[in-house]
Amino acid sequence: MQRVFDFAIASAALLLLAPVLLCIAAAIGCLDRAPALFFQKRIGKDGKAFTMIKFRSLTPDGTPTRMGAVLRRYSLDELPEFWNVLRGDMALVGPRPMIEADQPKLPVIRALRQQIRPGITGWAQINGRNALSFEQTFRLDLWYRRNRSLWLDLYIVLATVPCVLSGRGACALAPTSRPKVAQARKPANATT
Repeated sequence: MQRVFDFAIASAALLLLAPVLLCIAAAIGCLDRAPALFFQKRIGKDGKAFTMIKFRSLTPDGTPTRMGAVLRRYSLDELPEFWNVLRGDMALVGPRPMIEADQPKLPVIRALRQQIRPGITGWAQINGRNALSFEQTFRLDLWYRRNRSLWLDLYIVLATVPCVLSGRGACALAPTSRPKVAQARKPANATT
């Protein structure tokens, strides 16, 4: 059921957002004089590598492009990942896919979180996003893995909208059962 849910939502999103995707691609091409799409190898379910598609938002040295700051603030650079959902590389909801450089970190937690497909959004994204430490994010991902359901996925998708529109690194939108999150860069207090 979750795969059907993912496929239906991703298909509808790509159709409805097609004009927005084209406008963003054109803006990147005009303002940044660079290819609109960025392809990066990420680690998915069962540790298998796949190519994730995003809108280009950073230069090769890691600084934001002219469009990059806006794209990243409102997560618009993530929109092409709906194609990864259609392909089955990703889900709508799940842990964010890891880059290869992060593979050695927390190997036991990494192995557990890779038992499910990575997602465009996730439990960590609506409970702190980039304000969380690496360890806090992993603990929230593990909480999601143990409690995942179609209803929780639907909740996370709906809660993602105000988080993205606010443009903040953190967003306090979660049911009372959510694990408690400590301040960023401090030891995680999240229930594991």
